[in-house]
Amino acid sequence: MLQRDTWAFGSLDQYCPHRFVISRGGPMPKIFRRRSFAVMTVAVLIGGSASVGWGADSGEIDPRGLIVLMRHAEAPGVGDPPNFQLRDCATQRNLGASGREQARRVGDRLRSLGVQRAAVYSSQWCRCLETARLLDVGSVQELPVLNSFFDRREAQDAQIASLRRFLAGLPAGGAPVVLVTHQVVVTALTGVYPASGESVLLRADGTENPTIEGRIQTDGSR
Repeated sequence: MLQRDTWAFGSLDQYCPHRFVISRGGPMPKIFRRRSFAVMTVAVLIGGSASVGWGADSGEIDPRGLIVLMRHAEAPGVGDPPNFQLRDCATQRNLGASGREQARRVGDRLRSLGVQRAAVYSSQWCRCLETARLLDVGSVQELPVLNSFFDRREAQDAQIASLRRFLAGLPAGGAPVVLVTHQVVVTALTGVYPASGESVLLRADGTENPTIEGRIQTDGSR
């Protein structure tokens, strides 16, 4: 069983809400900036019993080559308990009932955008794996380069470099890919500070810096 001080993401060679807003951007920047005119926006109101309202252009996202980089759904608290163990969910911060519902509704939203039969990869943290499974858009595979380095900042540069190599290997025009991870990973890779359940949409282009296609934001999340 891996303890907190023995986390590893390894080599890639070993691996063969509330309100949603989608906004379209340009190449991946250091800090994400919205563009008031070059933006396609779709609003979806999502809540426990909320109705769903659609904006314009809801079907314009091409799922081919789409990469959905998602922060796990709502999980009460911050970080992980001192006795954190990777394979023991009872020692971790996990999704609450609202987080599970949020993940299901994000999955509904993704399917409405054509993200079905996706290749789904997840951090090995229980809250990410549960989020990934509840999305129900494809079978889930663990990918350690998506693990949190919240308490291991010295690992950030090497891990993000490995994740960029993984992204560079994704085919342009291939099946959609969903990556469920943590805030620190999303921010280090894209400059975006995501809320729980929020996604950054990237476009696979054979490089380590895929284009930002937009974001799916959730209001009222932590």
